[in-house]
Amino acid sequence: MAISVQNLLKERRYPFIVSLLLLLLFVAFFVLTTNTSQPPPLYHLPQSSTHPSISQNIPSKARTPPLREIDGKISNSSVDPDSDDSDSGEDLVIDWKACPGPLAVDYIPCLDNWKAIKSLKSRRHMEHRERHCPKPNPRCLIPLPDGYKVPVPWPKSRDMIWFDNVPHLKLVEYKKEQNWVKTSGEYLLFPGGGTQFKEGVTHYIQYIEKNLPKIGWGKRTRVILDVGCGVASFGGYLLDKDVITMSFAPKDEHEAQIQFALERGIPATLSVIGTQRLTFPDNAFDLIHCARCRVHWDGDGGKPLLELNRILRPGGVFIWSATPVYRDDERDKKVWESMVALTESICWKVVAKSFDSSGIGLVIYEKPVSSSCYESRKVNNPPVCDEDAHAKTSWYTPLDGCISRIPTTTTWPTPWPQRLKTKPDGLPNFHEDTRKWSEIVTNVYLENLGVNWSNVRNVMDMNAGYGGFAAASTDLPLWVMNVVPVNMPDTLPVIFDRGLIGIYHDWCESLNTYPRSYDLLHSSFLFGNLTHRCEMLDSAVEMDRILRPAYISNDFWLLGKVSGVQIDIFKIKRFLFIYMK
Repeated sequence: MAISVQNLLKERRYPFIVSLLLLLLFVAFFVLTTNTSQPPPLYHLPQSSTHPSISQNIPSKARTPPLREIDGKISNSSVDPDSDDSDSGEDLVIDWKACPGPLAVDYIPCLDNWKAIKSLKSRRHMEHRERHCPKPNPRCLIPLPDGYKVPVPWPKSRDMIWFDNVPHLKLVEYKKEQNWVKTSGEYLLFPGGGTQFKEGVTHYIQYIEKNLPKIGWGKRTRVILDVGCGVASFGGYLLDKDVITMSFAPKDEHEAQIQFALERGIPATLSVIGTQRLTFPDNAFDLIHCARCRVHWDGDGGKPLLELNRILRPGGVFIWSATPVYRDDERDKKVWESMVALTESICWKVVAKSFDSSGIGLVIYEKPVSSSCYESRKVNNPPVCDEDAHAKTSWYTPLDGCISRIPTTTTWPTPWPQRLKTKPDGLPNFHEDTRKWSEIVTNVYLENLGVNWSNVRNVMDMNAGYGGFAAASTDLPLWVMNVVPVNMPDTLPVIFDRGLIGIYHDWCESLNTYPRSYDLLHSSFLFGNLTHRCEMLDSAVEMDRILRPAYISNDFWLLGKVSGVQIDIFKIKRFLFIYMK
């Protein structure tokens, strides 16, 4: 028998559901007491040419209809503005302003803080590409680009997206000879090319596995990191092999590359190897890939490569595909010599090295599975990290100048997909958590929410725990970015061990992603703790910024948005919820 929300709560079979699904409890109460399928009202939010702010809290009966999709474009349908379907509680009604300026449609608060960036004393180590969050957090809503349309659905979106949704042409011109991205009518096309993919990305993926068969795409190798990913075609095509790739690149002169990736429905995030650790745990990735990613691995005493060593799983491999490795000019010779010396000093072993048919150089390194090699080096440089002094967090933590010690009990995960349900050591409730999330997703989320899951591609779990929600969703045509808040228990290593991806984040700040990145945000047991640290309103604004506009049916509607400047926050501090706009 299907599990209903009411039965779960009545029988008290799963106590944690009470907090997890407070949203659904509200919806059930609302329907039973009002006997109406109309959504709560949305209030008109005027645009402003001045700096946005919350201007007043004035109740209103004016409402905006839900979004409808007509010929791929967002539009509104009409409803009776005088009908009253609100409940008896108090509503938080806010008169919002739209973020001003021609660049507001792509605004990323912590990466576009120009005042902070201009005040930096140096840009030598990419500090200007790192996080510099404004204080206080901006409270304006992001407008839509002109002509914005409902995104092209997956899997078609891997190869083509609407130009109006990401109207940037710099990469089209800058990389026009390399097949990164092209224009065709109303679309941007992604042929699967790139600087290193002269014979196509599929050929390149096969070439890598031919050089090192034990990679075993989609079995032994499941979770990888693509450094300087371009438009993320490498990660996009690896999805066909059951490999999930965390593609990342900075927000730099390669305009909108990560925005392209997310619009295509490919996992990606904005980041840079500068002065601070990447927001991933130690020993996380099965494989790290860099195709001419322009990172000076030997710079700053080798700290960028030491950071890769930290997050690469023992026994994992680093693939450096770069033409400069095999050039004959003096500068590139010195780069290669420095790389040889540095990799030897951290005990990486070359396990493959070759040219492909197009002349692209490839070298594959393997990380050791124990720290014994570090102790046998003639020169203790770089030193092994002092475990007592070694930082345990990866949030605003300076890069290490030492080698992270390898755990003595390290083992490679079981092959995918078995690793998804393999119990980690020290987690007695792991199987129970997995079972409960499977039942919730199957019997509640998929059956009772009125969400058209076929239109959902990019998903974020804002407080992922052990990744149970993502694990229960692996059979759906979507991917989940699992977020572990920095003030919550560190479960991100478990998530990577399961073959899933994720990041650390503080939800009191803005996320490193473009507006309109995600189709659905999922949250459980997050906001009660969060409101003790910062304003819930700031988190709501950020959620609105990163969500894509979409059509949502009337039977499941708590928060809505129209054209980037209209929203109703309905008792937002009382609920943990799935939030869609």
